[in-house]
Amino acid sequence: MAAIEVSELRKVYNGVPAVDGISFAVEQGEVFGLLGPNGAGKTTTVECIEGLREPDGGTIDVLGHRLANNGHGIKQKIGIQLQTTGLYPLHTVTELLQLFGAFYAHSLPADDLIKMVSLEEKHNTRSKNLSGGQRQRLSLALALVNDPDLVFLDEPTTGLDPQSRRQIWNIVEELQQRGKTVVLTTHYMEEAQTLCDRVAVMDNGTIIALDSPHALIEQHFETSAVEFEDKNSAPMDLLEGLAGVQRASRDGGLVTLYSLDTPRTIEGLLAAANADRLHFDDLRVRNATLEDVFLKLTGRRIRD
Repeated sequence: MAAIEVSELRKVYNGVPAVDGISFAVEQGEVFGLLGPNGAGKTTTVECIEGLREPDGGTIDVLGHRLANNGHGIKQKIGIQLQTTGLYPLHTVTELLQLFGAFYAHSLPADDLIKMVSLEEKHNTRSKNLSGGQRQRLSLALALVNDPDLVFLDEPTTGLDPQSRRQIWNIVEELQQRGKTVVLTTHYMEEAQTLCDRVAVMDNGTIIALDSPHALIEQHFETSAVEFEDKNSAPMDLLEGLAGVQRASRDGGLVTLYSLDTPRTIEGLLAAANADRLHFDDLRVRNATLEDVFLKLTGRRIRD
């Protein structure tokens, strides 16, 4: 039994489909990523699955139950962390966890949750006095208060420093080790590539790719990426004409050349520079990533 089965899901706003007949399944125990630029339909999709929005068509099964028939029972078994969570500012960490726990037939002890998200030293601190990273970890603990089988995390690390982001990643990995299913939306491609067993890429209300990050990279790239800062906006036909280059892209001053023959491409770059046709800084070579796949499929980086 899949944790989530979505079939022909549709949601329309003012005659415009936000979600246009998508179908997919999330297996139990996997971390599943839903990626897409703003307006792609991923938030609407997740909110329909969570029972926060009424779909206009299709069916949704969650943990073996049809959502339309057993919404209340399903909500007892899922946890939701929204991108922005409103917290009672004068309540302490412990008080908030005890309050949220009272809403469920079964809940975890507040002390266990505090330890899980490493907030032991802040257990008696009012939520208004927590740092951004601490508030995010508290928000995650609140999503786990009922020991859910299925957890939805909406941009859980947005705005966090690298250390706080790594702490959230560790918690997600621990959840999976405990057999939980996690559905993750994120703007960080490195995060999706690190945490997710599979990802679905959405654009214009449809799923345009679905597979593991590694498989998607292999499907779309046989190349290495040669990157550099272009100081004089060299014409694209010059860049695409360099030896070995299969495709070139520009993002501001950053140029990425996807090359089938990296040594010949670098040789061509140096020759163009010696001929004063190209001026560049910070030349580097890397393997293709999920960010490259996303850019190729959607024509834009996820922040656009």
